[in-house]
Formats: sequence, structure tokens, C-alpha cells
Amino acid sequence: MHHLALLTASALLAVPALAQIPETAKTEAGAIRVVTVARGLENPWGLAFLPDGRLLVSERPGRLRLVATDGRLSPPLGNVPAVYHRGQGGLLDVAVDPDFARNRRIYFTYAEPGDGNAGTALATARLGERQLDEVAVLFRQQPKTGGGLHFGSRVVVGSDGMLWLGLGERYRRDAAQDLGNHLGKVIRIARDGSVPADNPFVGRTDARPEIWSWGHRNIQGMTLHPQTGRVWLHEHGAQGGDEINIPDRGRNYGWPVITHGIDYSGAKIGIGSAAPGMEQPLLHWTPSIAPAGMAFYTGDRVPAWKGNLFVGSLKFGSLHRVVLDGSRVVAQEQMLTEIGENIRDVRDGPDGYLYLATDNPDGRILRLEPAAD
Repeated sequence: MHHLALLTASALLAVPALAQIPETAKTEAGAIRVVTVARGLENPWGLAFLPDGRLLVSERPGRLRLVATDGRLSPPLGNVPAVYHRGQGGLLDVAVDPDFARNRRIYFTYAEPGDGNAGTALATARLGERQLDEVAVLFRQQPKTGGGLHFGSRVVVGSDGMLWLGLGERYRRDAAQDLGNHLGKVIRIARDGSVPADNPFVGRTDARPEIWSWGHRNIQGMTLHPQTGRVWLHEHGAQGGDEINIPDRGRNYGWPVITHGIDYSGAKIGIGSAAPGMEQPLLHWTPSIAPAGMAFYTGDRVPAWKGNLFVGSLKFGSLHRVVLDGSRVVAQEQMLTEIGENIRDVRDGPDGYLYLATDNPDGRILRLEPAAD
């Protein structure tokens, strides 16, 4: 019976999750089909495309899976480190090395437990078909703290070849203004975990050398601009004040001294929405949309979207399109409200389509296609 149960479980994993009628959504670019690429993922958090077209997907409880081009899910990969699966904590973002075809190197972030507390960690590994090999932690957020909130985190390989990591302040507001910790910061390190000599606070005894920018609240979206190569990010505000920022070297983004939001109790936070020496966001959402995931669309499948920025919403179950002129916002559109699922990640696919992950116990990976295709 034991072997039969194993065979049955394997067979279930091998069933493609495509045999359903695609959903349709209305957008300013016309009707869009929302196609289920895969389902049965428990709170998927991060997506990354491999060169062969497969997807690497993280599930917040601590599983990492491969998704075949026909939607089949692999069994959970072995050797994933233990995660702190509490509240917003767990296995979080994933990214693929630019030289993956040669080195099979991936990067992933997770809430790492320790001494009853937790902090966001960034690890690397070689990706095998059944397990991770050569797992090594490149960075650990210090200090580890209690609670299950505001781990962040997104990781991208920058156009400079460095790893850029967006962190939350672990719901410890004032810590975001302290350069002596990693809470509420953007981190920039080399792919071997070393600190680049041109980081802004290298050599200062009162600052952590990995820090690139500070005064952030809870970063859950990060991507590269397709023309400039600059890192763009978004972060959650409190009640209102979700922000998009382009983090500049050594700059302070204000939290919690300045914000466009208020506390959940209705109380004022900080001194207002502006202060000398603190940066203004490129865009803020007030009321909050609870942003998650972020990607520029570079494909040709929906020409009207080319160059637009897309951000998921955990609050409204929608996708937000931001139309830009350089770094100036000229228009916005809220779409996919018909689907009604919280969107955790957004990725620009190598096939010219936009891909989404929905944050549910029975989460899906979705592909957006023009209805005319």
C-alpha cells in the first residue's frame, strides 16, 4: 500500500493544470485572457524563469519547485534550508544567475530562524533536478528579531553584476533610520557575498557596509529598468503611503520620519510627508494597494503595454499598470479585478507574456494573453 500511495501522489503531480476555461479580463488594451499555467501551489511567493522555459517557484511554507512548460509541478526540491514560517515569514524570493546556463546558480531569500527570533537571509545554491547543491548563505539581516512581520524581501541581480536585496524593518519603525542595522534597508553585495568597495557606507564604524539606501518600510517589489538598468522598488506604507522608489546611493527614503500614510489607528506618523535630506517617492498610493511583485513589460504580445510598469495588489486582488515618461508617472490603470485573487509576484516572461503568482493556499501561476491570440 505504501508504494501504491507514492505512485498515486506522483501521478497527481504529473497532471497538467491546464484543462480549464481561461478567464477573461477587460483592460484599456482590450480583452485579456488569464490562463492558468499551474495551480496547487501553497502561497507561491517568487517566480524565476530558467533558460529552458521552466519556472522556479518558491512556496512560503518552505518549498521550492520546478514548473514544466506544460504546467506540471515537480516534487519539492531537497536541501532547502529551514524557514521561519510564521506570519509573513517563510521562503520568499528567487532569482537566477545571469550565467545560469554555465553555473546553474540561483539565489533565494527566506526568513531564517535563530535563537527564537528570525531575520531575512539571502542564500545561493546550484540547482539540481531533485535538490539544491552547494547551499551557502551570503547575507544575514542583523539583528534577528521576534515577530512575523516585514521581512521584505526581493532580490535581483543588478546590471552591475551585484545582488540587490530589499528588506523590511521587521515592524520596528525607528530601526529603519539607524545605519547600524539592516532593518528597512536596501543591501548591495557581490555574488560571492563580499561587500563592494564602492558601497556608500564602507569604512564607517557607525554603519553596516552592505547598506545601499535606508529609511524603507517593507520592500516587496524590485526590478530593473529595461533601458537604464537602474533598480526600481516598491514598499508598503502603513494606511496609505505605499511607495515606488529608485534607490540612490546612500540616500534616506524617510520612513518613519516622513510618509504619505497614517497609522492603522488613524494616528499621524512622523513629522509629515517631506523633510530636508529625505527623498520623495516617484509615486505613492494613498489609500494603500498593498503592493507585491513588480516588473516592466518588454514584450510585443500586448504592444500597448510595452515599457509599462506592472505591480500586483494584495489588497484589491488586482494588477496595476503604471505608464511612464522616463521616471514621471503619466497614467495608471487598475485591472484584473474580475479575477479577485491577491497577486504576490509579477514577472516579464521570455516569451513576451506577463506572468503572475497568486498568494493563496491553492495558489496559481497565471499568464496574460491577448484574447485575440
